[in-house]
Amino acid sequence: MSPRFDYFVIFAEMRTGSNLLESNLNAYDGLQCHGEAFNPIFIGYPNKTEILGITQSMRDADPLRLIATIREHSEGLGGFRLFHDHDSRAIDHCLNDPRCAKIILNRNPAESYVSLKIAQETGQWKLTNVKRRRDAKARFDAAEFDAHVSALQEFQRKLMRQLQLTGQTGFYIGYDDLNDLDILNGLARFLGCETQLETLETQLKIQNPEPLSDKVSNFDDMARALAGEDRFNLTRTPDFEPRRGPAVPKFITGVRAPLLFMPMPSGPTDEVTAWLAALDGVAPDTLPTQLKQKDLRHWMRSTAGHRSFTVLRHPVARAHAAFCQRILHPGPQSFDAIRRVMRNFHKLPIPGNGPDDGYDRRAHHAAFLAYLDIIKANLRGQTSFRVDPNWATQTAVLQGFGGFRLPDQILREDELGSALPALAARLGYEAGTAASAEDDTPFALAEIYDPEIESSVADIYQKDYVEFGFGPWA
Repeated sequence: MSPRFDYFVIFAEMRTGSNLLESNLNAYDGLQCHGEAFNPIFIGYPNKTEILGITQSMRDADPLRLIATIREHSEGLGGFRLFHDHDSRAIDHCLNDPRCAKIILNRNPAESYVSLKIAQETGQWKLTNVKRRRDAKARFDAAEFDAHVSALQEFQRKLMRQLQLTGQTGFYIGYDDLNDLDILNGLARFLGCETQLETLETQLKIQNPEPLSDKVSNFDDMARALAGEDRFNLTRTPDFEPRRGPAVPKFITGVRAPLLFMPMPSGPTDEVTAWLAALDGVAPDTLPTQLKQKDLRHWMRSTAGHRSFTVLRHPVARAHAAFCQRILHPGPQSFDAIRRVMRNFHKLPIPGNGPDDGYDRRAHHAAFLAYLDIIKANLRGQTSFRVDPNWATQTAVLQGFGGFRLPDQILREDELGSALPALAARLGYEAGTAASAEDDTPFALAEIYDPEIESSVADIYQKDYVEFGFGPWA
């Protein structure tokens, strides 16, 4: 056996042919597969109580102990099957272990769904004797099928991403390949097995070899439902926006008020911070911030009943604020290096020293539209400067927050007049509303807003419009 791997895992799902694949692998000298080792209901197989001396309770208490036992005490290279709903501790360990060989088994989801429905109807999950085959037809349920496909796709994305992040590769095999001797021998070579089979001998038989039209009682309903499926993902917008970190040092806590404000860059941060400070009668610049994750976790543990929140801003208003604060005006808040790149390379039409007497409302409208075109390219990975949080999608920023914790409440800027007093009242505070954000300078958004700006922003921030239900800016 090759020392390349210490054990192997078959990543599969119910009704994808994993029993057949296991049976084929066990025909090779030097390979031993131990079934669904981490099925939450049983260990290995429904009628077994242990694997190599490890019981189900022992496995549940320490899943890595079972993996180590399979690795060290199998007859040759040991392995097992893992499905998306098996022990996540085992899944994560195997994915991150380069000494674990990954076999990734796939099947047409429509076939696996129908096969699952028939097995549930007949109670027959394996077939060794064709004469004992139980016959039934599946009934297609569109919502159930959609959930089935979503679970498969989510698991496959997780597998692919983690293999990419860790620089590993897997052996991909399809259901239709399971009786292909050449492919099975290739898989054995991948595992380091020197044995090559001349024939495949297995007791397991394909249970439902008929076409789908003969296996589904309401096949016409199934055909109509699947006609609307976007098989090639034609409607998906490619997402090249980088994943973000949680930005914990930007979070702000109350002095005594048990509130954690998680600011959205280019949102109404100053106004909400002033409101939070007023709860305890302190100055905004005295509120705790620049905290490390360890310090913030300590605050959370020691602050009973704390609540966290963030505030969304309409994408048009947020984009205009970012443009005015970070790019248009040079100075302390400006991103000077990015500003130079935008002006010199992307030809952003703004004065080098900032707005002057010749910079009128029409010039501001044109400059903002040009800025939006640059940001569109930036979010699609087509520029040399960073995707800054100030113009990243609010969806990506929220997902970044989730790396530490998600906010308890997601408020909207246009609802703060009622939302903030209600939040304070739940914590026993009487508080007024936050001040409205001041107009951007040198021109307020209302002075230049038109359908062209709305269309441009909606195109760039389509993800936020869809995720948060934004309509046109009013």
